[in-house]
Amino acid sequence: MSFFPASIENLVDKLASLPGIGTKSAQRLAFHLLSLPEGEAEAIAETLLTARRSIRRCRVCQNLTDSEVCPICENGRRDRGTICVVSEPKDVLAIERAREYTGVYHVLHGVISPMKRIGPDDLALRELVGRIAEGGVGEVIMATNPDPEGETTASYISRLLSPYEVKVTRLAYGVPVGSSLEFADDATLTRALEGRQEY
Repeated sequence: MSFFPASIENLVDKLASLPGIGTKSAQRLAFHLLSLPEGEAEAIAETLLTARRSIRRCRVCQNLTDSEVCPICENGRRDRGTICVVSEPKDVLAIERAREYTGVYHVLHGVISPMKRIGPDDLALRELVGRIAEGGVGEVIMATNPDPEGETTASYISRLLSPYEVKVTRLAYGVPVGSSLEFADDATLTRALEGRQEY
C-alpha cells in the first residue's frame, strides 16, 4: 500500500536508480526537491536537461566535454606522450585531484564484463588504438579499478597494444595511507608487495 501519490513514488524510484542512492536517500532527495520554490526546482531540471543536451565525448580522449575537444586535450602543457586509461569520466577527476599527473587521458566508458554483456566492442578501444597508431606515445598507464573486470580490461588492452612500440604500465595498488596492515585483505597485501619500491 502506497502512502504517497504515484508522482512522488515515481520520483523516488527514479532517484533510487542513481548509483549510490538507496531508497531512504531517494526519499529524502525527493522531498527536498518538492519543498523547493518552483523557480529553483525548474532551474535544477533545466540545468540537467541543458547538460544532457550539450555534453558529448571529446574527439581525442572520449572524456565528457561541451566542445569538440576537452580542456585537458587542448592544454599544450600536458605530456601527450603519456596516456592514462580510465574506465569512467569520474576517474579523470580522481586522478586530477592528486595534482601529480601531467599526461593526457583516454576514457573507455566502461570495462569488459561478460556478466553485464559488455565486451571490447562496447568500449572506446578503437579510438585508443588509433591514438597509439598515430605515434608519439611512449607509455600507456592502465588505471582501471583493481577488481576482476578492471583487471580483465587492463590485460586485454595490454595484449591489444602489444604490436605497438609503447610501454604499458599499471597503477600500483597497496595499503592505503593511514590504514593498518591487520585490516588489509590478502589481495591488497599481495599488490603492495608486488609494487614495493626502493626506500
